[in-house]
Amino acid sequence: MTRVAALPSMASVVEPEAQQPAQARDAAWVERAYVEHHAFVWRVLARIGVPQSSLEDALHEVFIVLHRRRTDFDGRSSVRTWLHGIATRIGLRWRARARREPPPPPCNFGPPDPESVASDAEALARVEAALARLAPERREVFVLCELEDMTGEEVAVVLNMNRNTVYSRLRLARRDFQLALGHCPESKERRDGP
Repeated sequence: MTRVAALPSMASVVEPEAQQPAQARDAAWVERAYVEHHAFVWRVLARIGVPQSSLEDALHEVFIVLHRRRTDFDGRSSVRTWLHGIATRIGLRWRARARREPPPPPCNFGPPDPESVASDAEALARVEAALARLAPERREVFVLCELEDMTGEEVAVVLNMNRNTVYSRLRLARRDFQLALGHCPESKERRDGP
């Protein structure tokens, strides 16, 4: 009779870092978190509304906080959801700071490739304008579900809210997003164009 090896527990598969004692989480733990999650944190900060010129500074601030608070991580959630909470708080502070300060003058380093850059810039501007029109609580759910590919259950845990509230806000955010795209002047010109 063949014996089947026992499968590892779900906790060790999902978050091996959570099994470590808090004192064992060192700079290498923070470095691994950075390597695995920096792109996610960058997107969260960008979609919260941190100005492009401040994104790198805000990203580093998130991981400085992670390093300082690494012993507080108790493993009840994943590192990714913990980073989302830190990034949200820091991103909101950076966005508020940007509103109080005048924007820096634009820099011109030379002519861009007209076709590809124009197409990408137009699409990005339309999406950013549509996201900016969403109510903050709907935008957060929309970004996590639609752009970060998180499930409704994951978003409910991250945002500490009822799953049905997540799905309701997502439905309304999708509707508002479509309406916002329809209200962008560029999208009207394209529909009415040649």
